[in-house]
Amino acid sequence: MKSLYKRELTMMVGIVALSFTLLSTAFMLLSYRYIISETRDRLERNAGYIAAATSDYLQNVDSLSLLDGIKWTLYQSTMETVSAVSEASVIVTNTQGEILYATDSDLYHKQIPDRVVQQILQQGHYNGITNLGGVYGANRYIAGLPVQTKLTPTLAANLGLVLVSGDTSGLSEMWRATATIFFFAAVVVLLIAVIASSITSAHQTRPLTEMAEAARKFGRGEFDVRVNSYKDRCDEIGELAEAFNFMANSLEKVESQRADFIANVSHELKTPMTTIAGFAEGILDGTIPPEKEGEALNVVVSETRRLSRLVRRMLDLSRLNALTETVTAQEQFDIIEVMSRVLVSLEGRITGRGLDVDAQFPEDPIMVWGDPDAVTQVCYNLLDNAAKFAAQGTDITVQITKKDGKALVTVRNLGATIPLDELPLLFERFHKADYSRSVDREGVGLGLYIVKTILGNLKENITATSEDGVTQFTFTLTLA
Repeated sequence: MKSLYKRELTMMVGIVALSFTLLSTAFMLLSYRYIISETRDRLERNAGYIAAATSDYLQNVDSLSLLDGIKWTLYQSTMETVSAVSEASVIVTNTQGEILYATDSDLYHKQIPDRVVQQILQQGHYNGITNLGGVYGANRYIAGLPVQTKLTPTLAANLGLVLVSGDTSGLSEMWRATATIFFFAAVVVLLIAVIASSITSAHQTRPLTEMAEAARKFGRGEFDVRVNSYKDRCDEIGELAEAFNFMANSLEKVESQRADFIANVSHELKTPMTTIAGFAEGILDGTIPPEKEGEALNVVVSETRRLSRLVRRMLDLSRLNALTETVTAQEQFDIIEVMSRVLVSLEGRITGRGLDVDAQFPEDPIMVWGDPDAVTQVCYNLLDNAAKFAAQGTDITVQITKKDGKALVTVRNLGATIPLDELPLLFERFHKADYSRSVDREGVGLGLYIVKTILGNLKENITATSEDGVTQFTFTLTLA
């Protein structure tokens, strides 16, 4: 399997190499075109100057061969000077392409190709890279113009041709120099890119490698493993590492809760089952006298009901764990009516502890959106919880109000103050605070978790406060 580090490094090096190849190709093509253009313009300027000078020398004659000795000498000197200054070869021909003058004496008596002659005479110019049909031993850049004399302001006669040529070896040298420069530059930049890419790729993949190793350790049951926090990184890798650590903390917490749950359930199951077995054996073997068998059977029934409640809570938990985050059954209902029914169902439990209920409901119904059965479970759990922990002889306050498009449902009781550090844990699975264990012997720490889960599925919120003996739970429902 090819690692992410190698893929990123290969991709970066490939991009740099491809970029340099394209850049060097484009630069060399542009440079070539520029040099060709400059060479053409320079040769055409020189050809124009020579054509004009030749035309001046031919003011009173029709051919260079008719110039007298002094003029011919001056003409040759002028052409040689132009050739030396411009580093170009000069050829002057008649209109048939026969060479009349050349700065290179080896070119005399040679013939310019007819197609070149005709192009100059008909189009007024010629340029290209050629050896002029063997006139030169190698290809040269040629610029040609006609030598003309004006017969009238609008009419000119062709007296001959001027061809100025430059050596193309400069172009080859330019190509070699450019290629050399780009090659060394590419090597340097490629080395820098390899080093930079190696460092960057390692910096990016190190957290992923650590997280992969941590995940493998999680699979082996080592839930205390963490990756480096990378707090100095503000990119996606840093966020991923932080999220991974958060997930690890959550997994460790869930594992701890699972262990606590198993211990709690084992204890909760062991106690009633031991009691039931003891009394049943006592009745069977006659240890318990007949007159006390009824009392023993009442204990057996009580412990059996306790087991039933535990199993029911476990089934509720299983059902909630199977729910998705989207609630499919949403309808309008009166929250006051739901709360009133729950109060009636818990009346015996509430009055049995000498508690009173202060129901602060408005006269008109408050219609809300939600799942009536699920909200009934929420109200039942909160009121049952309040009845468990309220001080005997106090009031349980139930208040329903409306605010900002929400119905606010509050359940308040007087009793022991919940420590501040315990409040965030009230809605955790299997959580039972130390202060409540002596009061709530029947519970397994699932009631408030079920409340939180149901309201979360309904996209609603619940808050808990406890101060000076007043504990209050408030949850929201969307008004219809």
